[in-house]
Amino acid sequence: MKYLSILFFIFIITIIVLADNGNIPPFIRSLYDFENGDKLGHLILYGLLTFFITRVFLSPLPSKSRSWVTLSVGLILALGIALEEWSQQFFSARTFDLLDLLASYLGVLVGGWAAYKIKRP
Repeated sequence: MKYLSILFFIFIITIIVLADNGNIPPFIRSLYDFENGDKLGHLILYGLLTFFITRVFLSPLPSKSRSWVTLSVGLILALGIALEEWSQQFFSARTFDLLDLLASYLGVLVGGWAAYKIKRP
């Protein structure tokens, strides 16, 4: 799960950099080329990222409560997501969108909740 989390994080960073430069490949753009498709993309991508990272940190921190780990991961990701969304106003190919931010936060909540509900192996 650790390597999957790292790869998925790199994938999201790559998408952000491509979007900042206005270079998202057409096949990726077509995945969310429908009404509110970008909101759904935010929810899914950040939900999966939160799920993967939370699961990674729940295993090696058995002395910490599951809720503390889940909340900590979610808050750190939420801060990073807010900074990334805010930074979009400095790129001509991007625009800040509060609904994108809210969809991202919903993804964090859903991904964190799902990771929290799965019992430890």
